[in-house]
Amino acid sequence: MTDLAQPILNHDNLNFVLDSLKLGIICHTPERIITLFNKEAERITGYLKEDVIGKDCHIVFQSPFCGGKCSFCDGPPQFPLDTKEYPLNIITKGGSARQLEMTVSAIIGHDNDFKGVIASFRDVTESFNLSLKAENLSSFAGIIGKDKSMQDIFSQIRDVALYNYPVHVSGDTGTGKERVAYAIHDISSYGTGAFVPVNCGAIPEGIVESELFGHVKGAFSGAIKERKGRFELAHKGTLLLDEVAELPLKTQVKLLRFLQEGSFEKVGGEKKVSVDVRIISSTNKNLRDEVKTGRFREDLFYRLNVIPIHLPPLRQRKSDIPLLAAHFLKEAEQESPNAVPQLADETLNVMLDYHWPGNVRELKNMIQFSVVRSRGKKILPSDLPMEIIQDKDVTFRFSGRPYTPQIIPARGKLNIESVKTAIKKTAGNKSKAARVLGVGRATLYRFLAQNEDIKDYSDQF
Repeated sequence: MTDLAQPILNHDNLNFVLDSLKLGIICHTPERIITLFNKEAERITGYLKEDVIGKDCHIVFQSPFCGGKCSFCDGPPQFPLDTKEYPLNIITKGGSARQLEMTVSAIIGHDNDFKGVIASFRDVTESFNLSLKAENLSSFAGIIGKDKSMQDIFSQIRDVALYNYPVHVSGDTGTGKERVAYAIHDISSYGTGAFVPVNCGAIPEGIVESELFGHVKGAFSGAIKERKGRFELAHKGTLLLDEVAELPLKTQVKLLRFLQEGSFEKVGGEKKVSVDVRIISSTNKNLRDEVKTGRFREDLFYRLNVIPIHLPPLRQRKSDIPLLAAHFLKEAEQESPNAVPQLADETLNVMLDYHWPGNVRELKNMIQFSVVRSRGKKILPSDLPMEIIQDKDVTFRFSGRPYTPQIIPARGKLNIESVKTAIKKTAGNKSKAARVLGVGRATLYRFLAQNEDIKDYSDQF
């Protein structure tokens, strides 16, 4: 065998190669004992090799390095271990926050046995911060926006994800409060747990406590077995208390006690139940005003409002409208078997003039409506819902002449033409057709049953 055929990577050379990489590398055994830690890992985390080699990674980093995304908290995971990729926020040895992109893979031995894991990670903190300063981030964690106010919110989401402090998200209806809550959950250490949203205003007052905290068997008439509440379902994850201002005062007391003690009692029970859950609340009301009127407890307000995030209405960030519209058109294209029309310039001008009381949710509905209404390759102003083109603030002209919009049926009112168009656009999928028409599926089926011609048309697909 020639010298060139000899292996060139002995143990020392391998360490040299790994230390040359611009990726942090850490390996550990199934028992979490660290066996490799390269120079980039030292630079990113602030820990030295001699601090970590041969030690349990949970002890070295004072908690799981991967937080709630760690697969080794309860012992080695079940083999085989799939490669995982996820964002991660960490606190370095010096106490600073860093944002990482992490990839974790299994190490497999010659006998196909599980030897441990190798994790590679890249520090993206500076590039993220530079993008925020330049205001050129168009999306973050599934949220769309380039406006300065949205860049600030991206930064807040990244920062609060590091800590398990209660977050309160406020903003008008349709601004995306649940999406922000999910973004915080997804990039935090609780991201591998469940995200459990609950609309506090939609639960009848008589059962809201049972829905949130669960009940024991026989707690009340109809309680034939013990039941977990939303808090238990969100264990190791995130609970979103949407429309939290609607909680009855009695339930507010129990929620306050949980935030103070980390435990609660089920309805009808005496045993303390402890859960590890991140609490995010949201409302479109001003909680301070609710406190002043006596509808919301002041002590609970301060417990929930530790980290406040306020979402601006769409009318205050109109520069994001083209970006959001393009995103929703792309979504429509993915859902439709047919080509989706694009926005005409004059249509975009109309949208920029509109005041958007329903915010981002209304914009998404408008895109869906207009895609169904459009007859060509472009969405014209006449394809928009009447509430937009008849708005007093919307003014637009074609070739210097006033434009009179075509009268079209309001969203939610069916006629044969609009139903045919919706059915064609959705390739006969009646659930999707009902959604784009803005009606319930039962309403569409009743309309089809009452109109034989259109029913025969829909059955062709």
